[in-house]
Amino acid sequence: MRIAAAVLSLLVLAAAQPVQAQIEVRIGSASPLSGPGAHQGKDIENGARMAIDELNAKGVAVGGKKVKWVLLAEDDASDPKTGAAVAQKLVDARVAGVVGHLNSGTTVPASKIYHDAGIPQISPAATTPLYTSQGFNTAFRVVASDRLVGSTLASYAIDTLKAKKIAVIDDRTAFGQGLADEFNRGVRRLGTATIVSRQFTNDKASDFTAILTQIRSKDPDVVFYGGMDAVAGPMLKQMKALGMRAKLVSGDGICSEKLPQLAGDALGEDKVFCVVAGGVTGPEEARYADFVERYRQRYKIPLQTYAPYAYDATMVLAGAMRQAGSVKPAKYLPALAKIRHQGVTGAIAFDAKGDLRDAALTLYTYRQGKKVKLRVVRP
Repeated sequence: MRIAAAVLSLLVLAAAQPVQAQIEVRIGSASPLSGPGAHQGKDIENGARMAIDELNAKGVAVGGKKVKWVLLAEDDASDPKTGAAVAQKLVDARVAGVVGHLNSGTTVPASKIYHDAGIPQISPAATTPLYTSQGFNTAFRVVASDRLVGSTLASYAIDTLKAKKIAVIDDRTAFGQGLADEFNRGVRRLGTATIVSRQFTNDKASDFTAILTQIRSKDPDVVFYGGMDAVAGPMLKQMKALGMRAKLVSGDGICSEKLPQLAGDALGEDKVFCVVAGGVTGPEEARYADFVERYRQRYKIPLQTYAPYAYDATMVLAGAMRQAGSVKPAKYLPALAKIRHQGVTGAIAFDAKGDLRDAALTLYTYRQGKKVKLRVVRP
């Protein structure tokens, strides 16, 4: 009887203790999960999901409260109207923050919806300067803007590749055209090379014979392309078929592990040069390599381009919430603006606009069908 009474007493005491409630924190992920850019969009979702699962596995709490971290992934189909609809859907789902979008053309219209709802948004991929020039205190990115990418590629094409004649093509999207415009400005500033042709296509095109034939007649040293890998791959094949000797230079949109599949033997050796935001050197390279391997083991596919940035963006959101002791956007937003975070893509901090401070870039080429790191550039 005494034992039973003691057990009953313990049970009553335990029941009287306050139970720590678990809160659910939803993070939105928005990117193209269908269409030509689906492999890049899925890369973003996968990177964000790795971060969410890691937060849950470590039991990361906020303000002393246990948190169940949840990822809500939506397909914006690389379409501005769909992107706006997805943004509203995530707002209605009461997400605490958003990692997305991929394309500049979807990121900009979605950013107003997030801003009006007071929800922080970190893009792991959008590079248009317009995104962070709208005065929205909710807009951030963990990649460099087109201004930095365009000027860096212009310098590389002229100073390293020794280009004297350059042709420029863009896909007429906000990203592609914006990047090409910034590249043009960079070439003009340097003043030692000439833009001999400016052409355009679209992000769903597959036949470039007419524009490439016109460009071939100008015999350029470099063709700059503003767009994504789904178009760059077929374009390279047609450049080879036409006997063009020019090298192809572009931004992070083509700098993927899928480009060798899309271009086949037209990829060549040291023929394609591209740049992605972020840059790690020395001891930091081991952390990035570890992430790449963990990604490969988990998903059984190679990392494309944006997964590390989506992972870092998710961790930055969680870090700001922890610093503020709150998952409410209005309360953790000031902490997000002042965050200092060492991510797998490098050191992350934001300027007054929400752009990445002291952004580094990494230059790549392709050899034997593999993406090869050339060097990290810190403008």
